[in-house]
Amino acid sequence: DGKRVTPKETITVAFNKPRGYVCTREDELGRDTIYTLLPHTMHSLHHVGRLDRDSEGLLILTNDGDLTHRLTHPRFGVRKVYRVWTEGGTLPKEVCRRLLLGVDLEDGPARALACRPAPGGAVLVLAEGRKREVRRMLQRVGYPVRRLLRLQVGPIRLGDLPPGKWRRLSEREVKALLRLVGLE
Repeated sequence: DGKRVTPKETITVAFNKPRGYVCTREDELGRDTIYTLLPHTMHSLHHVGRLDRDSEGLLILTNDGDLTHRLTHPRFGVRKVYRVWTEGGTLPKEVCRRLLLGVDLEDGPARALACRPAPGGAVLVLAEGRKREVRRMLQRVGYPVRRLLRLQVGPIRLGDLPPGKWRRLSEREVKALLRLVGLE
C-alpha cells in the first residue's frame, strides 16, 4: 500500500521453567502454562522444544522460526544437558555405560551422548528430545526420575536464573546459537 515495511525485531530469551507448568499457550485441561509467567508482550514467542509439566529448567523462547526449527530438528543434533535425581539415588557407572550404549524404547532406540553419576542421580547429555525421553530412558534402566532439571541447550546455560524468570539472550549468545545451527 505504498508504506515502507520494516522487519520485526527478532527476540530470543532464556526462561527458567518451574515445575507444574505446561509448554503451551492454552491448555484444554486448564493447567497453568508457561505463558502465565511471561509478560503479555512475550506471548507471541514460541517455545523451542518442550519440558513436560513435572520437569524444570532452561527453555528458549523466540520469534525466529528458522532458529526454532533448527534447534529442535534431530538432524542438527543440538546438545541438551540435564541434571536428574532418581528414586534409586546416584547412578552407578555401569548404568551410565548402558545409557551411552543405548536402550530400547517403544518408539525406537535412545542413547545418551554423555552420562556421569552425580549425587542422587546423574548428569546426562542428549541430542534428540523425544517426548519424555530422559524419563523413559532412566525408567528403562531401573532408575525412575524424581526430579529433572535442564541445565543447558547448545551453548546457552541456565546459570543462576531464578525459576519463573526470563532474560533476553545477549547478542553473543544469539550469534552462538545461529552459528551452531548454520544460520550465521
